[in-house]
Formats: sequence, structure tokens, C-alpha cells
Amino acid sequence: MNDSPDFTEYVTFTMAGQIFGLPIERVQEVFRPARITRVPLAGAQIAGVLNLRGRIVTAIDMRSRLDLQARDEGQAPMAIGIELGTESFGLLVDALGEVLKLLDGEREPNPVNLDRKLARVSAGVYRLDGQLLVVLDVNRVLDLGLETAAAA
Repeated sequence: MNDSPDFTEYVTFTMAGQIFGLPIERVQEVFRPARITRVPLAGAQIAGVLNLRGRIVTAIDMRSRLDLQARDEGQAPMAIGIELGTESFGLLVDALGEVLKLLDGEREPNPVNLDRKLARVSAGVYRLDGQLLVVLDVNRVLDLGLETAAAA
């Protein structure tokens, strides 16, 4: 039994020309959201809620979460379904990529010049054919300041 696998599989997606990865073991499913209902007084990062086979899922606008330019009107997002505790979330992204199996030893710490907003939610990077794949830390992505507001 090998307790520490030497590779991790990542579900990749792109937003604003940047490629991101989420560890596949954190991803429940990928889907195209049908109808998102806005939530009054919710922050800009919360796109709303949606019904996914009887479950209420909080839709998070990843462009807003990462302080990227808003998605073009008419460009339908894809969603990556993840869970944290008993809550279900759908991360709204521009386009899904492929599943990549990458060696853990090749993952690098965040470069010093990585955008501060990305570095906040990044668990490191991979250099792929001239592109930088930013690995997202799911727990940090889902930390929308709710815990810090409750603690204050």
C-alpha cells in the first residue's frame, strides 16, 4: 500500500485565458447549470442557488471570486460540483478542460509574481507547455469570509 501517491489527477478548466486545476477527488460532478436563482443581498461572488436533482446548490461565480472581468453576456458557464461538509457548491467556470494526471514532485510553490488574488486560493502551480496551471485549494476557494465575519 502506497500512502502517498506520486501523482494527482486534476479536473482542469479555463477562465479569462488562465488554466486552473482542482484535485479530482474533490469534484463530485460537472454540469451545465439550467437555471440559477439570484439570492437577495448575497455578495457578488454568490451567483445564486440552483436545483440539481433535488439538492439545493450554491452557485459561486469564480470570475467574481478571483476578481476577474465579468463573463461576456450570453456566454453560458459550466459548473463544477463540489461539497464541503454537508453543503453543495457549483463553481461557475468558462470552459472545462481535460483531466490531467500530474506528478506531485513537479508542483511548485506559488511564484512571487502570481497575482495576489490567485495566490490567496492557490495550492501551487504546474508549468505546462508554456502555460501555468494554478491548482486551487478548494477550502480556500469556498472561504467566502463567512467564518471571519462570524468570528468578528
